[in-house]
Amino acid sequence: MRVVSLVPAATEIACAIGAADDLVAVTHDCDYPPRIRALPRVTRSTIPVGAGSRAIDDAVRGAAERGDSTFHLDADALAAARPDVLLGQTLCSVCAVTVSQLPSTLNPAPDVVPLDGGSIAGVLADVLRVGDVLGRSHEAADLVASLRARIADVERRVAGAPRPTVACLEWLDPLFNAGHWVPEQVSHAGGRDVFGRAGVPSIDFAADRLYAADPDFVFVMPCGFDVARAVVEARSLRAHPRWQQLRAVREGRAYALDGNAYFSRPGPRIVDGIELLASILHPDRVHSDIRRVAL
Repeated sequence: MRVVSLVPAATEIACAIGAADDLVAVTHDCDYPPRIRALPRVTRSTIPVGAGSRAIDDAVRGAAERGDSTFHLDADALAAARPDVLLGQTLCSVCAVTVSQLPSTLNPAPDVVPLDGGSIAGVLADVLRVGDVLGRSHEAADLVASLRARIADVERRVAGAPRPTVACLEWLDPLFNAGHWVPEQVSHAGGRDVFGRAGVPSIDFAADRLYAADPDFVFVMPCGFDVARAVVEARSLRAHPRWQQLRAVREGRAYALDGNAYFSRPGPRIVDGIELLASILHPDRVHSDIRRVAL
């Protein structure tokens, strides 16, 4: 079976259920697990490498106004991959090619598997769906059972502890809260998200709302950025005259996290993200070796 992934989360799901050898091409953003980095790429981005948060936001908004996207499919590369199965997504035209952008000229036409999980339950359902299509239903069921057990273990460990307030920032210029499954991650980890609601997409908001909320913890987790890039992007936020007045900052509870790996992608590593959050919110109850940087 020849499988092409059009979204990094799908790539991670396929590999997690043992189908890495079936992948023949992936997106330009696919970087995990490391072994897939050598595969051909079938997408590209029009956003310059190293562009800052504001420049990226301007480019995305401009493309949307034109009815375009900053992510583009390489139709020739896709045809050359000769896919039997395409793993796509319907959730976000900002961060990946959507199923609606696929060409109708592939012959023979591949099976298209849309991933549309906007919640933790939806992500787990996507894992099972991919497993069914790739002939790995048993492996997918085992993975889902393992992920559910890990979530339950975190919940057990944090049960009865105080639930601190948390602000999760998915973008910094302008500010966006983290939506979809992230509020659920916070809840499972023993916190209370002050901005996000489970299953609701992220929205931009004025900085004054952050300072008025004055949460116990602030997590900077820009979509698509790792920890090092999150620290760089946080410079504009940290330059705000009211940043140092935040209780979370004064008390050393503001952190840069790897949004790209553990919070932006609706794949198996969202459970690693839950464990990471719990280890910060309740370090006496949960441990995680995943890197975080104090801001």
